[in-house]
Amino acid sequence: MKCFHELPSADGLWTGLRLAPDAASDVPAADGEDAAIVVDQGAIAWIGARAALPPAFAALPSHDGRGALVTAGLVDCHTHLVYGGQRANEFAMRLAGASYEEVAAAGGGIVSSVNATRAADEDTLYAQAAPRLVQLLADGVCAIEIKSGYGLAFEHERKQLRVARRLGEDHGVTVRTTFLGAHALPPEYAGRSGDYIAEVCDRMLPALADEGLVDAVDAFCERIAFSLAETERVFQAATRLGLPVKLHAEQLSDMGGAALAARYGALSCDHLEHLSAEGIAAMHEAGTVAVLLPGAYYTLRDTQLPPIEALRTAGVPMAVSTDHNPGTSPTLSLLLMVNMACTLFRLTVPEALAGVTRHAARALGLADTHGTLAAGRPANFVLWQLADSAELAYWLGQQAPRTIVRQGRIASMAHALEKSVG
Repeated sequence: MKCFHELPSADGLWTGLRLAPDAASDVPAADGEDAAIVVDQGAIAWIGARAALPPAFAALPSHDGRGALVTAGLVDCHTHLVYGGQRANEFAMRLAGASYEEVAAAGGGIVSSVNATRAADEDTLYAQAAPRLVQLLADGVCAIEIKSGYGLAFEHERKQLRVARRLGEDHGVTVRTTFLGAHALPPEYAGRSGDYIAEVCDRMLPALADEGLVDAVDAFCERIAFSLAETERVFQAATRLGLPVKLHAEQLSDMGGAALAARYGALSCDHLEHLSAEGIAAMHEAGTVAVLLPGAYYTLRDTQLPPIEALRTAGVPMAVSTDHNPGTSPTLSLLLMVNMACTLFRLTVPEALAGVTRHAARALGLADTHGTLAAGRPANFVLWQLADSAELAYWLGQQAPRTIVRQGRIASMAHALEKSVG
């Protein structure tokens, strides 16, 4: 596989494009039927109707999209991509009737991945995570969040975050790292959750942030994880360091975590199957994104739907993500999650596509650079050989021909376009 920096530059004039609805907020819908994009030095220099192209760009090297549908690069805003081992046995346990809590009580769950992650060195974790990332990128992903949380000790959380940084650098993808030290109670702290939260807040987080390894801070606020008070201690530590917060909230019960996170201006609250009206109101007031994770809902065979209609009515932006993790969402297709968000959660196609572009970017604090197409932004966009944007939610398992421009380079090229590049 070529090094990302050896891939061809996307600089030049891209023509023969059909902009997907809302792909470029400042381009009128009628102008999206015969659109053009100018890329210069890895950034979008101009986008709009082909007929309105400024003369200064007319002589640039040309890429003929041949009528391809164009979206912004997709954003996967909630993943646990770096870990050791796998947990297929737990999948079998759940099929046999075990609950999430029963799996955890039997020594499975997060702690199982902790043991495997601690046993692996940094290079091993990288070698296991890289193919997963490559598969996600093939779906058109141009930005991704990668959480820690399977180390639960300084040196092991550190190696997870270091691997996440390496993955971004080597594959030319925007990676936002999230410290999730408060993911579960490690075995050596059994019965001493307060002591472990002190370790997270007073030692682990400051040291990792000082190394530049942390872009945001997350926690798992749930009866099998950490209390509301313990979660707030983590948020207070993040605030002292000037780091934004996120939260695994209201997945198994209503703990009031979403309202707490909103008080701290959280970028997002994620899962939300048991979200209350008070939590929705707090998220709306704070501008916090609701991240929907249909892969976990599906894998756990959950029956409690997130309050989609209430979120919609309140105007809370809804993102969609893979939640890739070894226990409850072992998926490597963001487009499959788009389909599941529509079929399981009843999102409309425009809502689901916004959920993996502009709202997902907002959930990572990347709204100014990712999720929509505009002049001055990095060139992250995807050309799809599809008739209609609804096909992005419609197909199950199909690898539609696509050309992916990521960080200003042509990372993947559809055969139809490959013949026409000037």
